[in-house]
Amino acid sequence: MNEQPDEILTIEEVAAYLKAGRRTVYRLATNGQIPAFKLGGTWRFRRTELNRWIANRIGAQGQAKPGKEKP
Repeated sequence: MNEQPDEILTIEEVAAYLKAGRRTVYRLATNGQIPAFKLGGTWRFRRTELNRWIANRIGAQGQAKPGKEKP
């Protein structure tokens, strides 16, 4: 895959990139849970926005939740 920072990806490419199923990526896009836009009725994704989304998700998982801290 040619990795340009502003590269536009298809559902199939995003599924491979995230190692997820196509249906999962489609559902996330439809629900607005992943950065995406429609072009001619099909979902497209910007690589830079996906990378930012991944980084934010990793950061959110690393934060301790109130009342759930380890001693």
